[in-house]
Amino acid sequence: MKNLFVSLVPQSGGMEPNDSKAINMTMIVLAILALIGIAFGVHSLIIGHEHTFGVTREVPWGLLIAVYVFFVVTSTGLCIVSSIGHVFGYDNFEPIAKRAVYLSIVTILAGFLVIAFEIENTWRMPVANVIGANLTSNIWWMGTLYGAYLLFMIVEFILLLKKNHKTAAAFGLAGLLSGVAAHSNLGAVFGLLNGREFWHGPYMPIYFIASAALSGSVTIIVCTYIGYKVNHWQMSESMKTSLRSVGKLAALTIAILLFFTIWKMITGITGHPPGKYLAMQTLLSGSYSINFWIGEILFGLVLPLVIILVFRSRNITALFIASLCAILGIMAMRYDLVIVGQLIPHYHDLPLVDYPKLFSYMPTLHEIMVALSGFALTGVFLLLGEKLFRGHVVEEH
Repeated sequence: MKNLFVSLVPQSGGMEPNDSKAINMTMIVLAILALIGIAFGVHSLIIGHEHTFGVTREVPWGLLIAVYVFFVVTSTGLCIVSSIGHVFGYDNFEPIAKRAVYLSIVTILAGFLVIAFEIENTWRMPVANVIGANLTSNIWWMGTLYGAYLLFMIVEFILLLKKNHKTAAAFGLAGLLSGVAAHSNLGAVFGLLNGREFWHGPYMPIYFIASAALSGSVTIIVCTYIGYKVNHWQMSESMKTSLRSVGKLAALTIAILLFFTIWKMITGITGHPPGKYLAMQTLLSGSYSINFWIGEILFGLVLPLVIILVFRSRNITALFIASLCAILGIMAMRYDLVIVGQLIPHYHDLPLVDYPKLFSYMPTLHEIMVALSGFALTGVFLLLGEKLFRGHVVEEH
């Protein structure tokens, strides 16, 4: 077993990681934070979500669903970005391919961790997926496709470590197809809910795929930058060229998402469509306007696009800052999408006595800690991967 592990871990190739105490202490702190968050999740499972979570019958999906969506979107995006180089042969994307595959596995596992504590009877999920298969259920398809996607990505990464690039590319293609199918299906989970007018519509699966490409692009830029900085490595010209190419892809997807966002606002306001109009007003000028204008628009779209265009992706530090802003904005997008879509009462257009105009939701400490455990776990495995796999160097093939 030891010899097998040694054969899978690549040699340094001239890049020795900086095994400083600071890196190890950071990993320990993040691991402790992850364990604390998991403890909060276990406590919720024991005493019941109704005592620890802020979700209600009216707003059944909370922060953890938003964080789950964030992680699985990011994982699919990382798979898309890695496939551009590793599967489809675009050389500029090749240097970041192995790290992207690794991080796609890490982020999907973080998403599974978060959703496991959001589901009150977690153990039923894998059992029911097998013995209670429902081919008409989008959620069943989501679990099945993401399970297959995870398997394909793990096999692809192992084959990359063993330098079996031809077979790895085949599994990478399988992972890409299953990931895109799973992700568009996740969009359909929202888009086919005609009882939630803010979500309902055919564009949601397409929007999810476009946002996945942005999430994957900015995440690989941030994680690659961090990997080189914490180990005090000099970034090669090929890696810089790769990150600049990913930055251009990020700029393109930002422009596409701006297009979607503008038309979402127009269709949500024009003609005062019931339900959707109230949700859009909540975003534009209501209680979620700061989330929308500062989080989604400024940090998620406008500021990253301006930075990338001004520096033309040539300044790697500026590219890192733009990507970090985009990640913060994307998290705001996920939260607004999940929460605001549920705040509109079903009978909002009827003059009912003592019936609220809008429902309310506020995440509790338990939800926040479980969400933080997912991010902490991602941080642990990011740093661990840099130490074990020596910067995820991609060999010529």
